[in-house]
Amino acid sequence: MAEPESRRVTHDLLDEPHVEGRRVSVRQVVALVEERGESPQGVADRYDLDVADVNHALAYYHDHPGEMRDVEARREDAIEAVEASIERPEGVEPDVA
Repeated sequence: MAEPESRRVTHDLLDEPHVEGRRVSVRQVVALVEERGESPQGVADRYDLDVADVNHALAYYHDHPGEMRDVEARREDAIEAVEASIERPEGVEPDVA
């Protein structure tokens, strides 16, 4: 089954799907609503979005699981590459809380 297109989510900016006309990524919306428990209206107010934009971003995330897994994998690879490139003095490790 083909994944449906979204009218409010685009790929024309950044390296991952985001709310059309904004720099707010789908992943960011999902993190705020589903992981931090913020309300869709609260996220909409914070980023000056229509609540429908937030709901479309949430729907896009769940309608495109393969793409979103790829986005997260690219993000993790980029973080690992940056961490590997940082030279730290001997015995100094990042604080991971």
